Parts: sequence; structure tokens; C-alpha cells
Amino acid sequence: SRFETCWPALMKDSHGVIIIFNPELPSHLKEIEMWYSCFVQQQPLLDSQCLLVAHHKPGSAGDTENLSLAYPLNKLKLIHSNLEEDPEDVRMEFIKYFKSIINIINESREREEMSIIS
Repeated sequence: SRFETCWPALMKDSHGVIIIFNPELPSHLKEIEMWYSCFVQQQPLLDSQCLLVAHHKPGSAGDTENLSLAYPLNKLKLIHSNLEEDPEDVRMEFIKYFKSIINIINESREREEMSIIS
């Protein structure tokens, strides 16, 4: 990708990664493996710091709802977003995700402080 030179700057000190893709495009399913590898595994971030969002465009085929991803993507939290039908659901999932990231940040900060003290 032509933006690859920017990736290190994007990744620096990041605490979470949200990967949004179109589940109807087979090419996207291959690409998300690459994004996961670069942005999550190589950092390294925990799988719980990554959220996959399968975004369904208005009027798209609904049969991708029961999407089964291969390992290692199947270990990640996957939500389906369809802003026509259920924007509130997506909002709640985002809030849950952000809360979990904040918990991870706070826990690692506490660990750092304890290691300085001891």
C-alpha cells in the first residue's frame, strides 16, 4: 500500500486497532489478515485490543451475517455493523470496546508504577 511508510507513525503508542471491512468482498477477507499481522501481532498488541467490524452497506446481502473467519482472526471480537437497521447496537459495542481498552491502559500503568516503587 502506498501508505506503508506512514504505518510506524500510526502504530506508535497505539492501544487499540479497529479493522473495518466489507464482508462481501473476498479481497477484504485476505487484506484483514495482513492488517492484523502488521498492526496487532507485530506491535505486539493483545487480541482483546483489536476489534473487527464487518460493515454491511444498505441493501447488501444479509447472508454474510454468519461470517466464519479463519484462525487467527476467529479469536478476535467481531461485530456486524448495519447502520440502517441497528446503529444503537454498534454504538454499544464500540463503548464496550473503548472501556476494555481503557482498562488495559490503566492496568499497565499500575504495573509500571508498582515496578518503579518496588
